Amino acid sequence: MGDDGAPVPLRQGARGATDAADVRETVRALIQMMAGGAITELDVTFADVSIRLRGGASVVPSFSGEPADLSVIVASDGEVVAVAPDDYIITAPMIGTFYTSPSPSDPPFVRVGDPVEEGQTVGIIEAMKIMNEIAADRSGIVAEVLVANAQAVEYGSPLLRLTPLQNGLP
Repeated sequence: MGDDGAPVPLRQGARGATDAADVRETVRALIQMMAGGAITELDVTFADVSIRLRGGASVVPSFSGEPADLSVIVASDGEVVAVAPDDYIITAPMIGTFYTSPSPSDPPFVRVGDPVEEGQTVGIIEAMKIMNEIAADRSGIVAEVLVANAQAVEYGSPLLRLTPLQNGLP
């Protein structure tokens, strides 16, 4: 439902495919609706698109069905981010506070555009006063940092979006 309480329609294009911009707009509206009330979980199915939203500090919708090349995640700041099929999301393996650098005076572990190798440290999560290094579980190029420095994260929260290396090259 929109801000006025009316249902938020999804427009269909040729062959019944739903436009990615319409899906992002609808997901934003659903998240706002969830944030404004006591709803903690929502499942919506429209045509070939199925959306599951769960409340909490990080809301991550999952999609199934057509269109197969559409993936959307919601960053911890509520921004809806489109993800290409070949992109990979590094997620938080635990609850804690995410840090982009070893100390406030040090540069971040990675920046947008940096190549990342499997096993390379991409951040730190502080949990119960213990600093846990977060390693990339695959190689790629950092396309986007999805959380701010010193931001609280939950298990499974999206941290970084990687694009694949082309033949081992950035």
